[in-house]
Amino acid sequence: MAADFYEVQPVIGPLQRSIRPPGSKSLTNRAVVIAALAHGESRLSNVLDSQDTQVMLESCRRLGVAVELDPATCVVRVPGCGGRFPTNRADLWLENSGTSIRFLTAACTTGEGRFTLDGNARMRQRPILDLVTALNALGADVRCATESGGPPVEIVANGLPGGRASVAANLSSQYLSALLMAAPCAKSPVELQIAGGLVSEPYIDMTLGVMRRFGAKVARGNDGSLRIEPTGYRGIDYDIEPDASAASYFFAAAAITGGTVTVLGLGRDSLQGDLQFVNALARMGCDVVIGEDRVIVHGAELRGIDIDMNAISDTAQTLAAVAVFAKGPTTIRNIAHVRHKETDRIAAVVTELKRLGLQADERPDGLTIHPGSPQPATIETYDDHRMAMSFSLIGLKSPGLRIANPGCTAKTYPNYFADLERLCGR
Repeated sequence: MAADFYEVQPVIGPLQRSIRPPGSKSLTNRAVVIAALAHGESRLSNVLDSQDTQVMLESCRRLGVAVELDPATCVVRVPGCGGRFPTNRADLWLENSGTSIRFLTAACTTGEGRFTLDGNARMRQRPILDLVTALNALGADVRCATESGGPPVEIVANGLPGGRASVAANLSSQYLSALLMAAPCAKSPVELQIAGGLVSEPYIDMTLGVMRRFGAKVARGNDGSLRIEPTGYRGIDYDIEPDASAASYFFAAAAITGGTVTVLGLGRDSLQGDLQFVNALARMGCDVVIGEDRVIVHGAELRGIDIDMNAISDTAQTLAAVAVFAKGPTTIRNIAHVRHKETDRIAAVVTELKRLGLQADERPDGLTIHPGSPQPATIETYDDHRMAMSFSLIGLKSPGLRIANPGCTAKTYPNYFADLERLCGR
């Protein structure tokens, strides 16, 4: 792999392989925050070691929690702080990790002291004001340091009083997840009402699943509200599932090459909503088998579909790559919120498909991909890990495709291209 680009080599024939992706980024960052707030030590196994998770671990250390990562075994030991971070002053640098800055903004309000959270230029463009507003409604003292409604975020903490708040979750489910994870460490019960709709809803179910494993008590009201008791968390041993979003690339590889790929470690009891991506492939014609500890995708002749991907929007770029090789157009809908991710993902996908000589139509909430024969080109990745990983799949069948800045995958999957080579038998 060169420093500036990675050229994908087409495969000869259908893939017939098994693979186990690294641990889930979403589960890792949730588990680290909750374990840091817990009473007692936690042992987290199969953690993801990536830029986003390293940012989270380093921030916990700056907050006085002496987390220890063993890269060889992918185990993190977290001595919990009992709901209040030991330090009373910290400046946290979160790069472009949305989960880290949002989860830690809420978590810092449970302690005492002054905290500032900031990130890179793209992070400063990503909104966080709705989370700040909800925290202040619960009695916190949080503000955005600029008028844009983005980071840096400044917190004057004296414990989180609790009470009732309405949270807008139509731009990111991470706002609600952040509030939920901090709530068991509040001084009184917290009741959260969701306003304006909810995007990526399976991520909320994931958050609640992890919280309950660490001892949190959450109840749903008839009106859709969530009530969290101030019970705190207890330290536990917790094994993190392989990343379902990462697995989507290998499922897609089976679809594109007409092969069979088995992903180990994921199954019917997974906490991750992005496993639903295989249902989209099934609609396109693939045969899918979901077992207890593995998922198998058999590729077949692909047909275009019209699909709402709001709940699994992190896999929309992956499906766009598959759609290139289908019969008939594929329309992806209801993902307007991905314009606020690492890049404007709708515009970026359309731009790069056109760079390949393909037709793609952009809409405010999604796009339509028209199948065709991709031309050789170097794909721009916009410092977005998912652009690099999803577009690399097109190169499995079309020669001459190069991925610019392949190192951007370090954000969530540092060894992606090495694993892709192994999947291809190279």
